[in-house]
Amino acid sequence: MRTSWQLGPNTNFLMLLSATILLLWYFDAFNPRTLAKLPNLGAFISNALPPNPAPIPVLLLSMVETVMIALAGTVIAVLIAVPLATLSTRSLFSTPVTTFFRLLLSVIRTVPSILWALLFVITVGFGPLAGVLGTAMYSLGYLGKLLYEAFDVVNKEVLDAVRMTGAGKLALMRYVVIPESANYIISQSIFMFEYNVRASTILGLVGAGGIGFYILSYVQVLDYRSLTTTLLVVLVFVVAFDFISSKLRSRFLPS
Repeated sequence: MRTSWQLGPNTNFLMLLSATILLLWYFDAFNPRTLAKLPNLGAFISNALPPNPAPIPVLLLSMVETVMIALAGTVIAVLIAVPLATLSTRSLFSTPVTTFFRLLLSVIRTVPSILWALLFVITVGFGPLAGVLGTAMYSLGYLGKLLYEAFDVVNKEVLDAVRMTGAGKLALMRYVVIPESANYIISQSIFMFEYNVRASTILGLVGAGGIGFYILSYVQVLDYRSLTTTLLVVLVFVVAFDFISSKLRSRFLPS
């Protein structure tokens, strides 16, 4: 007779809590020298409030640039991700072909967006173009994976029926795979744009344009009140785009 071992929810919670406490101890969270630094948080908050309203006009323009970087990077990523995801679809191409392109997307996905941005700063120089290219490369890796997984689950009976008419791979992609996955492509593209709005706020740290430049500048000169203003501007934009994105995605992927 097979015995099934199941732990209760309380036991699972205690195990998770114990593991978390152990990790905190490992990272010196309970070290007296670490605990002695906690009052620094109060000093930082007192220096960061109230927010300085003076840089708001400049910050708004910079945040608009950040949104433009995110939008351009997302559009480029979608245009490249669709064909790469197609070449990674096992119902259309052979295993060697799909394995190669899936591995390529995995390599692209491994590199964080800020490192892509730094690479393009070195390549094309400082400015928003480096941010656009860095955002596009990072988004490409994730969108490619999401899309080829969606393409893989397209109804194979429909694919076989169209294939029997003599349709080639391009026709199958155009008349079956993309129409079947269109809502998912749009939904994931909107989600990627929403994510990129947040992610692009830090690209300025490496000189790739956007509001990250001001975040770095205010930290370097210890102007924490202006830093607070910058974070509030970012928060307003991110919350607004989260709301808009959720409404748009609900039209294409209703719950």
